[in-house]
This record gives sequence, structure tokens and C-alpha cells, in this order.
Amino acid sequence: MLSRHLDPILAIATAPGRGAVGIVRVSGKNLSPLIALLFGRTLPAREALYLPFCDSAGTPIDKGLAIYFPAPHSFTGEDVLELQAHGGPVVLQLLLARCLEAAQQGAAVGSPVLPGLRLATAGEFSERAFLNDKIDLAQAEAIADLIDASTEAAARSAAQSLSGAFSREVHTLRDAVIHLRMLVEATLDFPEEEIDFLQQADAKGQLERIQASVQAVFARASQGALLREGIQVVIAGQPNAGKSSLLNALAGAELAIVTPIAGTTRDRVQETIQIEGVPIHVIDTAGLRASEDAVEIIGIARAWDAIAAADVVLFLHDLTRMRQPDYQAGDAEIATTLRHKLPSRVPVIDVWNKADAASGTESAGGVTLSAKTGAGLDTLRRALLDAAGWQAPAGGSFIARERHLQALRQVEQHCAEAHAHLASKAQALDLLAEELRLAQGALSDITGEFSSDDLLGVIFSQFCIGK
Repeated sequence: MLSRHLDPILAIATAPGRGAVGIVRVSGKNLSPLIALLFGRTLPAREALYLPFCDSAGTPIDKGLAIYFPAPHSFTGEDVLELQAHGGPVVLQLLLARCLEAAQQGAAVGSPVLPGLRLATAGEFSERAFLNDKIDLAQAEAIADLIDASTEAAARSAAQSLSGAFSREVHTLRDAVIHLRMLVEATLDFPEEEIDFLQQADAKGQLERIQASVQAVFARASQGALLREGIQVVIAGQPNAGKSSLLNALAGAELAIVTPIAGTTRDRVQETIQIEGVPIHVIDTAGLRASEDAVEIIGIARAWDAIAAADVVLFLHDLTRMRQPDYQAGDAEIATTLRHKLPSRVPVIDVWNKADAASGTESAGGVTLSAKTGAGLDTLRRALLDAAGWQAPAGGSFIARERHLQALRQVEQHCAEAHAHLASKAQALDLLAEELRLAQGALSDITGEFSSDDLLGVIFSQFCIGK
């Protein structure tokens, strides 16, 4: 533990700006002297008292609720004091200043009331909770994900992870790996009996069950990561194919300007929608064509930049012009460029627009719709979810991050290597034990049982101040 983790800390725990209620939170090893100085009395544990909050001269700053959570029964595992006042920025800053001033009282004679009290950095309260074993690292990350959730499904999944659902799955996997690892390592001391012993203990069956469990957890975590991150969808196509109309139709609002004039959209317009709780970040781009207009050229270059970063591309075609040779040539050129620029893993969905104005015209596969009337939009929404790989898990999902998925991929890889070593029998049991050790380590990284200070710094720096 670093020395800064021993400092008492304080921060405003509510969002910036004006509100009905604002909270100032203090956490430290022993807050009793500070409480006595602030209120002239002790506070009962976990009871809300309505008290005046006064400055050093005894003049009231505000009146509000004071709640004391003595260690270890608090969020951080330390003593925690919460002051709930009216949510004006000036009031909360005065309370912060009063706490800092009171903490230094007595410093002139070498015995401050609460030495070292300082403003907390981003995520430091949650970091204290992790370091004091109140939550594990996956649960700590779920706090930030719950705050940042952009859909109801994402919020529910984050709450699942915060309650420990994801961590319990990881711990169950880790315990199974440890049991098998201990079994293998124990046999290394008895080389003449090790193969029979492992066969009798069904080591192969145990490993295969672990592999199946890893795949199941990875599937649920993948869906949770999708709920957290969403997918980047770029609408591309020639001018006047209806890209802006499609964005407006998906968003249910007039976000992009729509006119019959080719080249109306000059820059990217983005909106986040949700389909079955999955955030879909939809980007409308400038029409792709040869141009001599300097502004349009910049817009087209930005469109290709957006396409290059997309998870899914909607290649929009105009059904009313599909028999025009110049239009066909333009679409063919875009299709060729997409094949060259995009990785094979990025799906391109052909979308045939203006079905309302081109009755009887057949599309060449993909999704046929009318951005004007809304016909076919539900089919497109389903196609987007399929392209993203979304499948609502039967047991619900838990929020997950890319680092969790990377760790689970490592576990899958180490288990596959272990399976190969087990199949080769006595010659490779030491390598089998090593692969199981590495699999255990990757699982422990998820919950933070073995994590570097650098990793913790990156994770908690992305939290809110005061959380």
C-alpha cells in the first residue's frame, strides 16, 4: 500500500452544479476528533442527525444531515463522515474549507486534529474500498459503469456486477483451476503413479468442464461488454441516398438536415440510440463521390475516417436510381473501396432505401426499407443486433470490460495448452501445471487479487471525483 493510501481524504460526492442536496464525504482512520470539533459532540453510528454546520466562529453555514459510519462498517472500510447539505456550489465549498481548516487545528503545537487530510483524487473512495477488501476490482469497475450506463439494460448489468455476480463466476472458475492444479502438482512427486492417479481423479473431465465454464462466462461477459461499449455504426453511400433521413428515422428526431440538394451533409452527425438495451452509436457522413468543392472534400475524407473506425457499416443504396449507369458505377466504386479499406471482421450491411418511391423494384439482398415511412426499420434494427453478436443471455448479463475479455481469452488459451499437455501424459505434466498456474493468474487479474499499482491507477483515474 502506498503512503497516500493512509491519508484521510475528503471530496464533494455529488455532481457539480446546483441541486436540492449536496454531499461532502470524509474518509480516514479515526474521524472522532474531527467530528467532535465540527459538532461539539459525538455522533451515533449510522444514524442521520439534523445539525447546524458552522464555521470556525460558530456562524452557521447551513443546516443538514450528518451521518457517521465507523470502520470497518463503511463503504471504504475506514471511518466515513457524510455531510448532507443544500446543493449549492458555494455551500459545499464552504463545508470543504471548514473540514480542512478543522483538521489542521492544533497544528501549531504539533498535534493537528486530523493530520494529512486532503482532497481526494478521482475514484479514491472506491480505491480505498478495494484496498480494504470491501469490494474486488471487478465490483469497483462496476461502480463507474453503473454511473456511466447509457441504457437501462447496461445499468442492470452493472448492478449485477456490483452485487458480485461476475466475481462469483470468476471465483468458481479459479477454485476449479486451483483444485486441478493442486492435483497435478501433487502427482509430480510420485512419477511412477501419476498417470493412473490423474485418470482416477478424472483430470481430463475436470479440465474439460473448466473449459466449458470459461466459454459460458466469456459469452455472458461479451454481452456485458457490448452493453457497456455499444457499437459504432456508420451510414455510408452516395449523396441523396437518404443517409440523413435514415439517421433521423432511427433516432426518432430531426437531427440531421435533409434537403434534395446533393452534398447537404458536410460533416459527421452522431447520435446514440438503443436497441434492446444495446447502445448503438450511429454516424451520418458526407455523401461519397468525386468533388472539387474544398469543404465537401474535407467532409468526404472525414467520412472515410469514420468508416475505417466502424464496427458496422450501413452501405445505403437509392432504389429509385439503381438502374442509372452513373449511379451503379458510383456504388461499385464505393463497394470496391470498402473491401480494400475495411478489415474482413467488419460487417457491411447493404440497405436499400426509398422503397416507398420505388414500388416493384427489387433489391439485391440486404435490408429494404423506407426512411420516410419507417417500413423495414425493425428489420434493420434486428440486422444491427445480429451484426454486433447480441444474444440476450438466459441468466442475464453482467457488465464487463475489454480487459476482462482479454483475461478470459488468456484463460481459454492456457486451458487449451493444458489439455494438449494432459493428452501427452507423463512427459508434460510439469508444463500442464504451469499452464494451470497461468490460467489461475489471469482469473485473479479480473478481481484484482494480483494487480499492479499502474493498473489500479489507470482504472480508478477514470472514476468521478468523490466516488
